[in-house]
Amino acid sequence: MSELTSPGRKIPISADIHAHTRHSHGQASTEEMFHAALGKGLKYFGFSEHSPRPEGYVYPRDYQEQLAAGFPDYVAEVGSMAERGRPLGMEVLLGLELDYIPGQEEYAASLCAAYPFDYVIGGLHFQGYWGFDFTADDWERLSLDACFSAYARYYDDLAAMCRTGLFQVAAHPDLIKLFTVSSFHAWLKTADAQAQVRTALAALKENNMVMEISSAGLRKPCHEIYPCPEIMEMARDLALPISFGSDAHCANTPAHAFDVLARYAASFGYTEHTIFVKRVARTLKFPV
Repeated sequence: MSELTSPGRKIPISADIHAHTRHSHGQASTEEMFHAALGKGLKYFGFSEHSPRPEGYVYPRDYQEQLAAGFPDYVAEVGSMAERGRPLGMEVLLGLELDYIPGQEEYAASLCAAYPFDYVIGGLHFQGYWGFDFTADDWERLSLDACFSAYARYYDDLAAMCRTGLFQVAAHPDLIKLFTVSSFHAWLKTADAQAQVRTALAALKENNMVMEISSAGLRKPCHEIYPCPEIMEMARDLALPISFGSDAHCANTPAHAFDVLARYAASFGYTEHTIFVKRVARTLKFPV
């Protein structure tokens, strides 16, 4: 495939730092995602492949074996894309989306140190051995009280994740609403829930992390940006920095709905976003 030499249409946000490939459960190769990002006119594109997980933490259908076997190839491929991207005006970043699992901090630390990542995104997808974002069927069997307990645990885990000091970015900070968005919003109206979410967001701020605003939720059953407006208001009140991510899993989704995200963030007073290069924060403006 030949390199693209002309930029794509102008988008308001110049950096997408959350993307996956066929090395995990993505549908496109590293090469294909690179060209898709170039075609969108991005100035920065971060590959943030999922991390291998400790034994036992798997979905009913999973990609862990191929991911672990191919991870060195992923790192090498991103390095190659970085060399090819610079002359074309796009800086390619090596990221990682690491599943935070309480009690597995040493495992997480070893992954963070294994390669020269520009940044590490912390993601919550498991409660115990339950991958809660796999199927709506699991949630349909839960009572409302059980759902509320899962939401509360999510934000306790988010606060604990931030306090490890291992991460630069918190991914999709209300992913837990994925299959039960109405129940989640009912929980979020309670005083206890608001206190828990504020505590977690404060932990982000105290540990020099940024909160991801993600368009992935628009493509998911919740049909809502991550995070929702109530959480955006709390983040604004804390002056919590933000990043933007598409959580792209195919060549059609880098920078997905970034015009929508720009307007959304601006409506809460945001005018800049943060990326990390060699773990050092870099602030970028975005026009609205």
